[in-house]
Amino acid sequence: MYARCVSDGGCTPPALQSSLERSAYYAEASCGGYPVIHVTWDQAQAYCIWAGRRLPTEAEWEKAGRGTEGRLYPWGDESPTGAMANLCGNECRMEPRDPVIDDGFADTAPVGFFAEDVSPYGVLDMAGNVDEWVADRGQADYYSVSPEINPSGPTRGDTRVIRGGVFAIIPRGARLTARSFLLPATSSEYTGFRCAAPASP
Repeated sequence: MYARCVSDGGCTPPALQSSLERSAYYAEASCGGYPVIHVTWDQAQAYCIWAGRRLPTEAEWEKAGRGTEGRLYPWGDESPTGAMANLCGNECRMEPRDPVIDDGFADTAPVGFFAEDVSPYGVLDMAGNVDEWVADRGQADYYSVSPEINPSGPTRGDTRVIRGGVFAIIPRGARLTARSFLLPATSSEYTGFRCAAPASP
């Protein structure tokens, strides 16, 4: 889908065409069902606009993963195993890694491969695979001063928020409350995105 956006002129190609373990990734037909990586915040935003969607707010992203009961992981509060999510286990080249985890992937996995990594709303891959750009600007203390209902993020700030677990972290880093900040021009082999439906009028 991202390649279609590039072909259509709505997107620019990822900064790199490879992944950690594959010299050909973006243009490789066998990776067509994998998440796009090496994209900046602006590229993620451009794709969502092209697709008639938008980047989710950070609050929307977290609610989509945790549901109304505030789960630690999409499937509940049980710590992940190699059958639950794509995380840094015994096949991972990163450190630290968890030698007990065996998920079968050294870097990204096909979207939806892990049947248990599904949220109460049916959203896939929120605890592992790649972390994801969201719409919000980064501010560490934002939730201590934000509106309680449907906060839309700070109006100022140089960074953007990324959410989600990633194949390069150990299981405790896959909690749905984890958040990080990156400069929007950053792209990496760990970071992708997902789009949200447009807001209702």
